[in-house]
Amino acid sequence: MIYVCIPSHNEAPTVGLLLWKVRQVFSAFEREYQLLVGDDGSTDATSEILQPYTRALPLTVVRSEERRGYARTVESLLRLAVERSDRPKRDCAIMMHADFAHGPHFIPDLVRHIDGGADVVVGEGGAMGEPSRGLRMLRRWAPVLLRSRVGVPGVSDIVSGFVAFRLITLRNALRAAPEPMLRTDGWAANAELIGLAARHARRIETVATVERHDLRHRPSRLRPWDTARALWRSRGSLHFLPPVEGPATVEREVELVS
Repeated sequence: MIYVCIPSHNEAPTVGLLLWKVRQVFSAFEREYQLLVGDDGSTDATSEILQPYTRALPLTVVRSEERRGYARTVESLLRLAVERSDRPKRDCAIMMHADFAHGPHFIPDLVRHIDGGADVVVGEGGAMGEPSRGLRMLRRWAPVLLRSRVGVPGVSDIVSGFVAFRLITLRNALRAAPEPMLRTDGWAANAELIGLAARHARRIETVATVERHDLRHRPSRLRPWDTARALWRSRGSLHFLPPVEGPATVEREVELVS
């Protein structure tokens, strides 16, 4: 089973179409899947948009009436995937965004790496079509700000939000950490999650993807300077993460899939 985990806040213009595009991917890529969408206190029509899809797709919506934040939403979806799985050594969870930043057509590539023995697969890709020069620079340099605190050999895009996890790896990471597991938010939470999962992974791989910011139907919620400061402050919460140990190996898929 493949659990596609999609955190969402006020993404009414895109979330429904994204779900349908994921469905199209799995129509050709014949694998069992479930869609887990976290509606994090949306105040637009996200809830109404999602409702009919629960009858047409294998979809579960986890709704919070008040906004809890990106990290809490992501963790709740991943915990639900772990709870539902009866084959955690075979099943996987894929985390992706609801604003079209991550293309569903990359899902089969991530899954094939899991099938090939990887425990964590990070989709790495630069921002395409981002109109803000400040955000383009921040997206490029954000991994550098955290690299000394969350070092995963072979993974350069440590803040990627497009990641596949073998569920046994996630289960072990959740069991080893207090609740909540993620103590940071935003891009820092992505790095924290990858770092924690890497501690329990025997094999970590990356796949070249494209992060599309020009398909977003709303202005970015990020402010470059505020986000950079938040990333810098988060370093204090990430110092506990040790380097990856043991027989973990890293491979990289270098061909860019369009």
